[in-house]
Amino acid sequence: MTSDNAILDSIRKDSELAELLWNVCEFDLSRGDHGEPVRLSSGLALEGVAGDFTGGTFFLCGDPQRTRPVLYASSEGQAGLIGQSLAEALEIMVGLPSWWDCLKFSGGGDQAVMRTAAEHLGQDELGDEPELGAQRAHLATALGMELRPVPILLVRLHDAVSATTPDFVLTVETGETYESLFGPWLPSRNRLWR
Repeated sequence: MTSDNAILDSIRKDSELAELLWNVCEFDLSRGDHGEPVRLSSGLALEGVAGDFTGGTFFLCGDPQRTRPVLYASSEGQAGLIGQSLAEALEIMVGLPSWWDCLKFSGGGDQAVMRTAAEHLGQDELGDEPELGAQRAHLATALGMELRPVPILLVRLHDAVSATTPDFVLTVETGETYESLFGPWLPSRNRLWR
């Protein structure tokens, strides 16, 4: 499954798949309205297709007749690309459910720091949600994708976020721009990870 529309249609038609996406990735097609008007620095079209429980929005960028990059905008003013297509973004989110936290604790986009955060987050996931591994495998099969190793997914995520500037910078009507998805924090900020 490679087409954005084919992926979205399959999710819309299968309530079990939609629920599993919500449980694993917090990707909900019923939450595609971002709330405030936004635009891209390049002027490319934006289509809000899903949201997460914190009020963040997943957008497809560009021409609907082509494969479109996916931009995530948080409700707290951070935004950036997370995949060059919906299939790639979902592969990252399914294989690395804590992708957003890996970016927050990235020390400004340092890949080694992201790997350390991913290790801690992976241990947390195993302790908190032991069924998550089986759900991820089931979801990957249902979406026709492969579960890639975490280091590969981290590189892909890093590359996507790094490609945000200059064409995919998100702005509001007042001209203010969203901040990068690369957060400034280090894993050592979390006392439970020391």
